[in-house]
Amino acid sequence: MAIVTERIPILVTAQEKARIAREAEAAGMSMAEYLRRAAAAYDPAHDARQFDAIAEQITRSATQAERALDAALEAVAASERRISAMEQQHAPAPAARKRRSAGA
Repeated sequence: MAIVTERIPILVTAQEKARIAREAEAAGMSMAEYLRRAAAAYDPAHDARQFDAIAEQITRSATQAERALDAALEAVAASERRISAMEQQHAPAPAARKRRSAGA
C-alpha cells in the first residue's frame, strides 16, 4: 500500500533556500526530509522554557548587581565621612585661620 503524501508549499528567500540546501546536504538528507525532521523536532514550549530560565537568570543577576552597587555606594559614603572627619581634625583652629589670613 502506497503512502499518500501531501504538498506543503512554503516561501523562503533565496538565501534561506541556499542555507537549507547546504544544511540538508551536510546532514545527508533531501531538503524535504530535512524540513520534515526540523518541523517535527520543533517544540515551541522548549523555547518558552528557555526564555523563562533566561528571564529568571537576568532577574537574579540584576538583584545581585543592585546589592553590589548598594554596598559600593555605602563604602564610598563611609569613605567620604572618614575623609571629612580627618579634614576636620587637621583643620586649623578658627583663631589660627584668622591670624593667617590677616598676615597674608
